[in-house]
Amino acid sequence: MKGTLFIGLAVVFLTASSMAPAQVTIDVSKITCDQLVKYEIADPKLIAIWISGYYHGLHKNPIVDKQQMLQSVDKLELYCFKHPNDLVMNEVGELLGAQ
Repeated sequence: MKGTLFIGLAVVFLTASSMAPAQVTIDVSKITCDQLVKYEIADPKLIAIWISGYYHGLHKNPIVDKQQMLQSVDKLELYCFKHPNDLVMNEVGELLGAQ
């Protein structure tokens, strides 16, 4: 009985640990425009929102204009289609950081 219980618990623990999702970290400063427009990292709007929050935090500005933000994301995507090798953070600083 003890052997069966031990084997059953071992199976449960091994299965549970293999089903745990892997943690992924991303260095946002290294995302290229090509990766952005091809959705290789995440939805471009999600990346731009995160970067916008980063810049707003640097400037201690808690207010985000949603409409202006979405327009800036559209501008960023257009820029990235034309400049696939550029780093997103280099361009987004001017588009989203100035909000």
